[in-house]
Amino acid sequence: MKRFLKYLLSILAIAFWWTGSVYALPSYEEVRSGFIKSDSLLLDRNGNVLHELRTDKTGRRLDWTALADISPSLVAAVVASEDARFFRHAGVDYRAIGSAALSLITSGHKRGASTITMQLASLLDKSLQNKKERRTLSQKIRQINAARDLETRWSKNRILEAYLNLVSFRGEYQGVAAASRGFFGRDPHGLTQSQSLVLASLIRAPNATADLLNKRAIQLNAQLGWTVSPRQMLSEINSFYSGIHQIRPRIALAPHVARQLFKDKAAKAVNVCTLDGALQKYAMETLSQQIAALAGQNVQEGAVLVLHNSTGEVLAYANYSNRPHVSGYVDGVLAKRQAGSTLKPFLYTTALDARLLTAASLLDDSPLDVTVAGGIYQPDNYDLAYHGPVSARDALASSLNIPAVRVLSMVGAESFLQRLRRLGIKGLDESGDFYGLSLALGSADVTLWELTNAYRTLANSGRWSEVRLMKEASAQKTPYPNVFSPQAAFIISDILSDRKARSLTFGLENPLATRFWTAVKTGTSKDMRDNWCIGFSNRYTVGVWVGNYSGEPMWNVSGITGAAPVWTTIMNDLHREKPGIRPAAPKGIRKAHFRTAAGSDEEEWFLARTEPGAAPAVPGHATPRIVYPPSGAILALDPDIPPSVQKVFFTAETREGDSLHWMLNSVPLETTGKSVSWTPVTGRHSLAIVNPENKIVDAVTFEVRGHQKE
Repeated sequence: MKRFLKYLLSILAIAFWWTGSVYALPSYEEVRSGFIKSDSLLLDRNGNVLHELRTDKTGRRLDWTALADISPSLVAAVVASEDARFFRHAGVDYRAIGSAALSLITSGHKRGASTITMQLASLLDKSLQNKKERRTLSQKIRQINAARDLETRWSKNRILEAYLNLVSFRGEYQGVAAASRGFFGRDPHGLTQSQSLVLASLIRAPNATADLLNKRAIQLNAQLGWTVSPRQMLSEINSFYSGIHQIRPRIALAPHVARQLFKDKAAKAVNVCTLDGALQKYAMETLSQQIAALAGQNVQEGAVLVLHNSTGEVLAYANYSNRPHVSGYVDGVLAKRQAGSTLKPFLYTTALDARLLTAASLLDDSPLDVTVAGGIYQPDNYDLAYHGPVSARDALASSLNIPAVRVLSMVGAESFLQRLRRLGIKGLDESGDFYGLSLALGSADVTLWELTNAYRTLANSGRWSEVRLMKEASAQKTPYPNVFSPQAAFIISDILSDRKARSLTFGLENPLATRFWTAVKTGTSKDMRDNWCIGFSNRYTVGVWVGNYSGEPMWNVSGITGAAPVWTTIMNDLHREKPGIRPAAPKGIRKAHFRTAAGSDEEEWFLARTEPGAAPAVPGHATPRIVYPPSGAILALDPDIPPSVQKVFFTAETREGDSLHWMLNSVPLETTGKSVSWTPVTGRHSLAIVNPENKIVDAVTFEVRGHQKE
């Protein structure tokens, strides 16, 4: 009885106590404008929505939904369940309070008496929310005052609209949009009567069991006079409890880019990126179609990157996997993969710049034995055939392996590594000796991001610059230094566009042939684990990778049959209105006639002073290199000669004016010069030459064996 009297006195105090003061709650406009959904939006370069990404983990909220866009059945069900006289009171339902008191007296049963307006006041002011099982008297008084204040400033429809957008239904789902999409996969305006009954019943008991929720929904159905059958209601309830509740983004074209750009950013962020939404969608569709066509050859994943040559902006960044549990998580654009033959253009460009060869130089495509630490390395061509003397043009365009190994032996692995690092390829931290001559065939690991931008460097006359995903990111104003000369980059680009030179391996008719000027190269890594096709026009660079994220080998898939069809389709789409044009030759090169190995007369591009009959330029390497001992060499001591007499001469090849210093086992040698002597000591040794800045420019390892005796 004391409990009842206390409750009754509280009711009387609430009913007659009113100071007329205005409660400090926000306006409808402030509440709506301050509503923050849990998703952030990624917009493409044209302002179109490209991807929705959840960035707030504290709750699941979607866009604010106007009352006119909410199913009338849900509105009716919520009003009937929570506040039947909502449209007839001024914020406080004193009849409901009296009924609650009477229920407490007669049966000891607690009944809620909070109106929708009172509940909204608590949602807007956390200090009014329950601290324990029930609100304190002070909280109840302030809640009623706040509700009455809301009713004087807000319309009933606005109160109801705000309530439906802020109330929690179950778990992390807050607001009608999140509940409708998350539980039923539909927008609020499309909710059926049975679904509306479920949602309305959840507000009062978010964690109710299936039986309790079904009981409440059936009672509400009868209260409303609806004709939802018990069987239909039970089916809806069972479906609700057995389903996996999740909100799928409406637009999900760039999940990996969105995660990159929204990392560590607050919710409600909107980012404008450089991607073109239409091109992104086209790239994903093209990629998915090709992966589906190759499914029988154990190809499950692929990636595409499209760059604008002059600005470095990313226009498409697409990943696809035919395994739903993988798609959207593994990023094939940034994954490290073996490069295969895609590094060869940079090797030949380095050799051209060093004036070690010309596009007309003959390279021997015949069996080759290379001494390595583990024994003998015998590179093979893709077609397992040998073509004898071939020009550098034909060797590169047709992707012959053995000539590439010979070119690397001329350039030096360390020199080549330095160029690759300057091209932005990360992770090449070992010495040239570590990679050896297999580096010519792509033994290094690269990403599609790095590799595509490296080809863009060739498209930009040898000048490298950073790639950017953010629209507001300013382009680099200070020019980057050239990685390659414009002349060498032009000649290599011309070779990569040469359909005839490519025919030695690929034939005249293949997916690499476009109707306009393009330069392109394919690559396949060891055991067909990675498949590449990367090339450029005068305006765009497109890179494609296909394979398996797991590293599992594909079955009989080459660059021509795997990645190339995707590359050609996207390149054609990029130039459907304006074909690519052949770049103009830079100063410092000229066309000249030369006599081929077969005795015919042909024309070729030459760097100045390298054409036939010209005064030879000073030959040399892009950087100094160690000539002796060769990497992996095993030197034997003669047991019959005193150790102090035996000598090994370290020899380097340099250009005139090069200053170099020798280091043996990381210790500087006292003597300098192109050739220095050393008294051999048994064991494994590392030998390097360093420039004046103490950077290693070439390094080898070798071993000395034998018994030393005096």
